[in-house]
Amino acid sequence: MIETRLLQQFVAVAEELHFNRAAERLHMAQPPLSQAIRKLESAVGAPLFVRTHRSVALTPAGAAFLVTARTTLSALEEGVAQTRRVARGIEGHLTLTFINIAPYTPLLRALRGFRNACPGVAFTMVEATTQEQVIALEQGRADIGFMRTPGTSVPHLRMATVSSERIYVALPAGHRLEAAPTIELASLKDDAFVASPRTLGKGFHDQLISLCQAAGFVPNIVQHGRQMQTLIALVAAGFGVALLPASLATTAREDVVFRPLQADPSDEMARLDLFMAWNETRASTLRDRLIQAVLQSLSAS
Repeated sequence: MIETRLLQQFVAVAEELHFNRAAERLHMAQPPLSQAIRKLESAVGAPLFVRTHRSVALTPAGAAFLVTARTTLSALEEGVAQTRRVARGIEGHLTLTFINIAPYTPLLRALRGFRNACPGVAFTMVEATTQEQVIALEQGRADIGFMRTPGTSVPHLRMATVSSERIYVALPAGHRLEAAPTIELASLKDDAFVASPRTLGKGFHDQLISLCQAAGFVPNIVQHGRQMQTLIALVAAGFGVALLPASLATTAREDVVFRPLQADPSDEMARLDLFMAWNETRASTLRDRLIQAVLQSLSAS
């Protein structure tokens, strides 16, 4: 292996074409520099300089090696600089997993602000259910997840609330309660429901079931949908009603009617939270920088 120090000494001599001047530039004596160049030539297996009493010149092999030496030193310098940028949390790669975050404008604004502030950070964005995100965070395949509550205790999973919203009822157009300004959940006890499977998000699923049980009935779930938009489509097709986040009620449709659930505003069961989650056992300066940026942006909005 050729030491970096030898490359730096060779470049100095090649640029000065004078051993004494190169030694002064390197803040060393001339004899050790000459010994270093001979050591380098021995390692390379070819003479790099033509030496006379009056001049020093590069051999063809030396000229070729000068390109290699400069490239190697430049790559090493950039590699060190990049490592420092990564350590400072301004460059690197992050994998984010998320449920549908399109309606959450403050969160999107926070992510955009971070990207503008740290253009050297590359992102991989993966849409996934809450359960899939939990597994990805546990296995180290994701850095941060945006999800509903997992519904079970997950060791080493840290969570911060980034949004809290009311629960709405999605009704097919023409439903008997279409004209009601709010919907009392007990009035839907005889309706068919569509919902996401529990295996994809225990917390969200169990919360909705508990709401119905508190209203005196167990919902009759006749169809399941993996995505929220799928559930809305099932409601539009008349398969049943659905309990959904209020953020999904912002898009006007002719075939689906959205109404807020009639509930005490202080009732946490009647609200849906969106969380930012990460695995605290996996250290990452860049990830922590994004977490802080999101939380600060949301607190300021």
